Amino acid sequence: MKLGANSVLFGAFDMETAFKYIAMSGYDGIELSAIPGMSDHLVLEKWQVLVPQIKRLSSEYGLELLAMEQPSRDPERMEAAFQAATEIGIPIVNCGPGGKSDDEEAWPQVIDSLGSLATMAEGYGVTLCVKAHVGASIYNTPTTLRAMSEISSPAFGIDMDPSHIHRAGENPVEAIAAVISRVKHVHIRDCKGRQHGPGAPADQANGRGDIDLVGYVRVLHEHGYAGPLDLEGIGAKAQGYSLEQCCIIAAETRGHMQASLQACGAR
Repeated sequence: MKLGANSVLFGAFDMETAFKYIAMSGYDGIELSAIPGMSDHLVLEKWQVLVPQIKRLSSEYGLELLAMEQPSRDPERMEAAFQAATEIGIPIVNCGPGGKSDDEEAWPQVIDSLGSLATMAEGYGVTLCVKAHVGASIYNTPTTLRAMSEISSPAFGIDMDPSHIHRAGENPVEAIAAVISRVKHVHIRDCKGRQHGPGAPADQANGRGDIDLVGYVRVLHEHGYAGPLDLEGIGAKAQGYSLEQCCIIAAETRGHMQASLQACGAR
C-alpha cells in the first residue's frame, strides 16, 4: 500500500506548503484537492497553468501523485479533471456519488451519471472512484454492492472510506471485505460517534476515534490491496486550524498507518 494524504488538510495554505509538510510527515505520496472552497490547490479552471508547478513539487518533495479529489459529477468539470489527471500523471480521480439515501427515483440517474463518467475516464486512461457517503444514494455496503453490479466499466472503482461506513451503522472491517474486488482507492480517517459529520479535524487522525483501523488495514493487506491509502482530513480550514495543528494530524496519522501495516506484516 502507498501511504498518502489529501492536500485538503492544508487547505488554508498554499499547495507547496501542503507538499512540504506531507513529505516531512513521511508519506509516500499526495492526493491533490480540487475542492472549491476547501482549498486553492488543483484549481481546475486553470489546471494547464498549474501542471509545471505540480510536477516540480512532486519531484522536489519526493511525493508520488496518487489521486485527485473532485466531488462534482458535472460532466464538463469532470472532463477537465480527467484532462488534468492525464497531463499531470494522476491515475485516480475521486468524486462523490450524489443523490439522496433511499431515493429510488433518483437511483437510475445517479448510476447513469457515474456510468457515463466512468466511460469518459476510460477514454482518458484514468480511473474514476466513488465512495459511499452519508446522505447520498450510495451510502453503505448494500448500495455500494448495487452500484458495483450496475456499472461494468473497468475504469470504475470503489473508494472506501471507513468513517462513512462507520456512520452508516456498519463495521468497516467487515464491510471492506465485501467490496474489496472493486476497491481501487481508500480514503482513511477516524471518527468518534456515528453522527452525520466526521467530527473535529483532530479527531479524524487515525487512532483518535472509534474505528478499528488496524483491523481495516489488515483486511486490505489480506486481500492483496496495493493501492493508495490516503488520509482525508476535512474541516481544518473552516475551523481555523494552525499549520502546526495540521502537521500534527498528518504526522500522527502517518505513524498509525505505518504501525498498522507493520502489525499485519505488510511492511
